[in-house]
Amino acid sequence: MAVFGRYNNLAWAYMKEKDILPVIEEGDMDILKSAKPDFIAFNYYTSQTVEASKGDGNDEFARGGDQHLKSGEDGVYKGGNNPFLSKNAFGWEIDPVGFRSTMREIYDRYQLPLIITENGLGAFDKLEEDGSIQDDYRIDYLEKHIEQIKWAITDGVEVFGYCPWSAIDLISTHQGCSKRYGFIYVNRDEFDLKDLKRIRKKSSYWYETLIQQNGENIGK
Repeated sequence: MAVFGRYNNLAWAYMKEKDILPVIEEGDMDILKSAKPDFIAFNYYTSQTVEASKGDGNDEFARGGDQHLKSGEDGVYKGGNNPFLSKNAFGWEIDPVGFRSTMREIYDRYQLPLIITENGLGAFDKLEEDGSIQDDYRIDYLEKHIEQIKWAITDGVEVFGYCPWSAIDLISTHQGCSKRYGFIYVNRDEFDLKDLKRIRKKSSYWYETLIQQNGENIGK
């Protein structure tokens, strides 16, 4: 819609079937077609596997992991597990190749430059007695995903920006302070503010070096 100024045929048919078609006034479609974006921005954390739904009313549609979202529609599809992928502490599948596939699909469809506005790993980081945070799991996640950006570029995808999530630990909408994404550790927990000290994690030093090298050593 935002790029071509028209509704996808399948989406339109679905809305019509569900009797939820939008009200379109005269001139609305002309306005939509006249507004063209310069690029596509998207977030990527995980992929999701689906399988057929039997349509007998007995399928479970709750998505695994921490989001507690409905995944699927009776008689159409339901969420499933990918046995070939590992998961993070919150049940999200870790799928770097899916990241590359997503970039390729978006670029092939819209032919607009891409910027990744969020990509990162939520985890239960531990503050060690020596004051360090050894988050090698985050480094592994980011390194594998950034490598797929390089591969996507070789596929002809135009990527002009990458923004990891996030610079500093923040409040998660589902897990509060316990789910940490940042390069910088904030010393507090759910109920105790402690001293709120900011501490660089191992991943922050790794990412600093990566920036200095412009990612040249990724995948080597």
